[in-house]
Amino acid sequence: MEKLIVKKLKHCRYACVSLGEVMLRLDPGEGRINSARQFRAWEGGGEYNVARGLRKCFRLPTAVITAFADNPVGRLVEDFIMQGGVDVEHIKWIPFDGIGRTVRNGLNFTERGFGIRGALGVSDRGMTAASQLKKGDIDWDHIFGTLGSQWFHTGGIYAALSETTPGVIEEAMISAKKHGTIISYDLNYRPSLWKSIGGLAKAQEVNRRLAQYVDVMIGNEEDFTASLGFEVEGMDDQMAHLESDSFKKMILNAVNLFPNFKVAATTLRSVKTATVNSWGAICYYKGEFHEATHRADLEILDRVGGGDSFASGLIYGLMTTEDGQEAVEYGAAHGALAMTTPGDTTMATLEEVEKVKGGGSARVVR
Repeated sequence: MEKLIVKKLKHCRYACVSLGEVMLRLDPGEGRINSARQFRAWEGGGEYNVARGLRKCFRLPTAVITAFADNPVGRLVEDFIMQGGVDVEHIKWIPFDGIGRTVRNGLNFTERGFGIRGALGVSDRGMTAASQLKKGDIDWDHIFGTLGSQWFHTGGIYAALSETTPGVIEEAMISAKKHGTIISYDLNYRPSLWKSIGGLAKAQEVNRRLAQYVDVMIGNEEDFTASLGFEVEGMDDQMAHLESDSFKKMILNAVNLFPNFKVAATTLRSVKTATVNSWGAICYYKGEFHEATHRADLEILDRVGGGDSFASGLIYGLMTTEDGQEAVEYGAAHGALAMTTPGDTTMATLEEVEKVKGGGSARVVR
């Protein structure tokens, strides 16, 4: 596998630009969606969470490319994004029709889960502004050429939102390639998003088409097998656990099919309960496997966004160290920390990530 060649930040406005939908997350806390009387509001989205993590935890300049209906809900989500430090300059604002017949902002109701009760997500995102973006709506050559970005990140959630979003992603990837920007893609397979537009077959068709442009492919076991069409020996019926050797075979299958992948990485998660997971990760870079420190009994407050925080830590490590082992350790440590706090997005600091990555304990800091 080839080495990643990352442009110098001094020649770019951004370290990373992410493309995807950002929703308003409504969280009932310790309660249930179907009986809640109040919700705490956050922002979140699989692709955006990566840009947010790189900005807030790793202190790198980032931007998000998305769209909102221009109403108070859209402006609330924008305010959350601004609080996270991510550049909102490139957000597309679509006139609101007063009722949402033609354009809306996405909502995501999310239960954290506890013990034997798993986490639950219920999204309401039909006809959203971001899902209606199409080729030609974004001036990608301005973003990647005139302004410049070291990295471009997007993924399979955004690809699944409509018939037009894969074209937006492909157009962005072609421009990023032209301007020497590294492309990462998180497969993030969600059966509920694909079921009404062709299901698994459509997911594989779209993701395999986009995979030809990708430098850094990220996903878990279900993502690789479902989205790219691999079958892996040793996977159980619930896709709840794979031994690391099976993961390695899966990654090698992906790299052999898509030799453009310079890095392939996956989290290693076994769900014991909603609040206790086994957690680790593997990264394949420059022809070698690198496995992160395994955390056998990781206690979790809110698992949503853990994979996105793994991705942002991995990207930070690849950008700053060019070392596969360091990168996967950054990713695993950041993902673990992000799951100790509520909401989709990280509340971890770089110092905390460095401490956990180095084997530091959870003793009180005074």
